[in-house]
Amino acid sequence: MQLIDGKQTSQEVKDEIKAEVELIKSKGGKIPHLAAILVGEDGASKTYVGSKVKSCEYVGFESTLYKMDESTSEEKLLAKIEEINNNDDIDGLIVQLPLPAHISVEKVTETIAPEKDVDGFHLVNLGRMIAGKKTFLPATPFGITMLLDKYGIETKGKHCVIVGRSHIVGTPMSMLMNRPYDCTVTLAHRYTENLAEHTRSADILIVAVGIPEFIKADQVKDGVTVIDVGITRVPDESNPRGYVIKGDVAFDEVSEKASYITPVPGGVGPMTIASLLKNTLLSAKKEIYS
Repeated sequence: MQLIDGKQTSQEVKDEIKAEVELIKSKGGKIPHLAAILVGEDGASKTYVGSKVKSCEYVGFESTLYKMDESTSEEKLLAKIEEINNNDDIDGLIVQLPLPAHISVEKVTETIAPEKDVDGFHLVNLGRMIAGKKTFLPATPFGITMLLDKYGIETKGKHCVIVGRSHIVGTPMSMLMNRPYDCTVTLAHRYTENLAEHTRSADILIVAVGIPEFIKADQVKDGVTVIDVGITRVPDESNPRGYVIKGDVAFDEVSEKASYITPVPGGVGPMTIASLLKNTLLSAKKEIYS
């Protein structure tokens, strides 16, 4: 079994971006600028945004964080997004999820200008991806493809089973694994009948359902490549923090059968931020929209 180290790979991607930004600076070019909007005081969201800001600092990007109260109206948030859309100095915009219940995620996503949608959630960018055109790929699927490339995992003609059908991970991942990665793809979910029959046939298994240790060893075959997207805090009084982090795959038992597997944490998670930075660089260089 070989561990797929997302932390190390993410650092390598960041270092490559940092070197390119230094070259841009030396030539007097425009420094990439990422803006983030954080609504409310959700602890996990504040941590994620803080990590993104630190990553921007590391690679040499400019970054702006807009903090808005939990009670901020949908209209006010949409107006701020439009303001950023019209700011030519800003190359990429993310709105941290989750949002307060009174704000429509769909409206927010569709208000972000496609050419600044470095999260890759806008319908225009999803449509371009389906059509095989160059676009901003959704950050987590983009990160997974970078891991597959880094570790030289053979995909052509392989059977890829994806468990989880969200528009953020599962659905776009199924499209990417079909093209350009040339897999035969099965898109399943927690309600799929006889799910284990599907997962046991997988050469590549990608799991994103948000249920700790949902996939057990008896649900995979020997030699499978496992990409675990899930990350959940599970209460554990024996741990000094009061919780442990679990993925969607029972790592200890599944790793005994896998040829490659991502750990949680330290697998897919760090790659999501690396992908976000890469998309922002592409935006600044006008390599998608020009």
